[in-house]
Amino acid sequence: MIMTLDAIKHAITQLPGDERASLVSWLSREDAASWDNEIEADFSDGGDGIALLEKWDAEIKAGGAVPLEDFLAEQRAAHKSK
Repeated sequence: MIMTLDAIKHAITQLPGDERASLVSWLSREDAASWDNEIEADFSDGGDGIALLEKWDAEIKAGGAVPLEDFLAEQRAAHKSK
């Protein structure tokens, strides 16, 4: 049986508080696991994140990057001057 999102939302509003809390906990775990799987896939061999890391690595090696502390100091200074 396939339910619409609206039907699922309505059914959730009918749950007792403890069951709704259990559902929220389960959804949170599922969401975290999904995010972990996405990150793992992105940064595994051939993943979309690998190309980004390689680009950043090349920029750092070419001297095109600044240390994080310097970048943050520049951002704070720019924010204070506004």
